[in-house]
Amino acid sequence: MLTHLPILQVIVPLLAAPSCMIIQRPILVWLFTLTVSGLSFLISLALLQQVMISGAISYELGGWAPPWGIEYRVDELSAVLLLIITFVSTVVLVATHASISKEIAEGRQSLFYVLYLLFLAGILGIVSTGDVFNVFVFLEISSLSAYALIAMGSGRRALWASYQYLILGTIGATFILISIGLMYQMTGTLNMVDLAQRLPEVAATRTIFAAFAFFIVGVSLKLALFPLHVWMPNAYAYAPSVITAFFAATSTKVALYLLIRFTFTVFGFSYSFSTLPLQPLFLGLGLLAIFAGSATAIYQQNIKHLFVYSSVAQIGYLVVGYSMGTPEGLTATLLHVFNHALMKSALFLALAAVIYQVGSAQLKDFRGLGHQMPLTMAAIVVGGLSLIGVPLTVGFISKWYLVMAAIENGWWPVAILIVLGSLLAIAYVWRLVETAYFSDPTPEANPVSEAPLAFLLPLWVLAGANIYFGVDTRLSLHLAQAVSQSLFGVSP
Repeated sequence: MLTHLPILQVIVPLLAAPSCMIIQRPILVWLFTLTVSGLSFLISLALLQQVMISGAISYELGGWAPPWGIEYRVDELSAVLLLIITFVSTVVLVATHASISKEIAEGRQSLFYVLYLLFLAGILGIVSTGDVFNVFVFLEISSLSAYALIAMGSGRRALWASYQYLILGTIGATFILISIGLMYQMTGTLNMVDLAQRLPEVAATRTIFAAFAFFIVGVSLKLALFPLHVWMPNAYAYAPSVITAFFAATSTKVALYLLIRFTFTVFGFSYSFSTLPLQPLFLGLGLLAIFAGSATAIYQQNIKHLFVYSSVAQIGYLVVGYSMGTPEGLTATLLHVFNHALMKSALFLALAAVIYQVGSAQLKDFRGLGHQMPLTMAAIVVGGLSLIGVPLTVGFISKWYLVMAAIENGWWPVAILIVLGSLLAIAYVWRLVETAYFSDPTPEANPVSEAPLAFLLPLWVLAGANIYFGVDTRLSLHLAQAVSQSLFGVSP
């Protein structure tokens, strides 16, 4: 059974998805989905342990040896991403039944879980596969599921947000498909390892230059890298609340995974950072994202929009670390992938609890919630402190290593800009804290009680993780360094 773990990671949620339609009772289909996600998490733990001990795992689908057959390949990078995705999915699902009971009609809840599991299978497949065409196939599975999940949000604005994401997401996926086609035209292979060996022979051709350019634009759209982020604010703001928590922690991380995988493994680090001007491009866009995202977040009245625009800034931090082209910079980026998943899943799950109780995510409706929903708002404060980068939170660890990587690279101005960008987060986090704790509820507002245990339990697992991994960094730092060293070929 252990030898089949790479394919089981994808097959379990993929086969479970249509089974949800057979189970009609919402409580039963929720328990079934939660069990499937929990099983996927256990599989990811086993895969990570196996990879850290024995190295990359290659699984030949159908017994056909690569590159002729389809290969599933799990190395340190993919194993860490699988762990993050399945952990967040399982924790968020604990609160899902309660959350969607007020947002989605009972007759459509089975369909919701079908789409949820298809999305989960899609992003797990992207991370697991060693075949570039299968990357596109799983990308489409996850994207189509995401469009439908967003459209299930309450209100007609969810339909427009879904349509906008559909158009831009399709453009991004088409660019990636064109890139894959051009690479296949020049090499005759779709296997990532085989591509890495064959591409250097044709690397100087215009076709490969075009393939690389198409890929960078396509994956930047999926990553929501400024200024290609326009689909994300509405998509996340108007999706069902728990879906926003899941998407914010995983969707852009998978796009970043693709960026790292293709530039380091397929095209190669030397080609990506030396032959083409990737470093100044991503450094400039990353810094712009930090300041544009944070500045825009300050003026938002919808708290979902506020934290989505902060995600635009956080993507900027990820890209800045990546653009350094050093093991230290990539370590900081990978560390922030882990930490940001904890921050944003906690924040958006807390917002889901507020929406469940209050029915709104508008800033004016947070007046007095610090006293009426103390546990929920305390979790938001913990997540907000992480966004700022206050010591003893995961955000501080990420930004500390990012600043140190910039200084070691000789980029003192960049280090200063990273610190200044972090200070902007104080402004929008304080607006929320001030409203919740230092403003009285409006006279017409109904009394609000604390969120149910179904929200508080997973919420404080995530909020607690924000603090724990901000104090004890042994696991997260060890994994980030191991992945970075493997990609750069540095001996531990």
